[in-house]
Amino acid sequence: FPVDIGVVRPIKSEKVLQFSVRRGTANFAHEPAMTRKEAIEAVEIGIKMTEICAEKGYSLLIGGEMGIGNTTTSAAVSCVLLGRAPEEMTGRGAGLSDDGLRRKIEVIHQGIAVNHPEKTDVIGVLSALGGLDIAGLCGVFLGGALENIPVIIDGFISSVAALCAARLCPTATKAMFASHVSAEPAACIVLEALGKKPLITANMHLGEGTGAVASLPLWDMALAVYDNCYSFTEGGIAPYTPQC
Repeated sequence: FPVDIGVVRPIKSEKVLQFSVRRGTANFAHEPAMTRKEAIEAVEIGIKMTEICAEKGYSLLIGGEMGIGNTTTSAAVSCVLLGRAPEEMTGRGAGLSDDGLRRKIEVIHQGIAVNHPEKTDVIGVLSALGGLDIAGLCGVFLGGALENIPVIIDGFISSVAALCAARLCPTATKAMFASHVSAEPAACIVLEALGKKPLITANMHLGEGTGAVASLPLWDMALAVYDNCYSFTEGGIAPYTPQC
């Protein structure tokens, strides 16, 4: 389900669900990315999407995103929530040069200095440094826990959204499952903070749900073994007896 939660230019299509909170976020290097009210509204939209999916009978959710510059916002949010330095958490995204990476790190430092986000205030961090995509996905992870539907974490942006959800409601992690770990340097750190181990390590640089979709055959295989594999007794195999 493609959802317009806040792209700059409206997408006119019957296939796109229209839930725009605002038309693009502000430059967090100079001011908060959005208001606190807007951040909450975006989270609520994510929760609403899980409710819609639950009503339609879906039993598994994947949250993908299509944001611009959102490895920057994700790195900034994770820096604050995990108390890490931008130099440690910031990667090249879609392929920045060395100069571009240095500038990206500087911008995150500036955004944190300008907005003074407090790591115990997750909504405050999202509104100061985040994106509508992160906030919306945060709501999807919360909604998955509320509706008892597992949600597969995709790449770096998705994992930061999951981290936000976990900080808002720690028990929500029970509904989260990691798919892959991206090439971003903070990806492993965020998954470790969530207590999740990825199934795939392929140095993927793209999100949009692709890594999570790639993991689905592995989940299917595991479930097939769990549900259908015959026992040792059925296979005529003697039970294992520990040797002294």
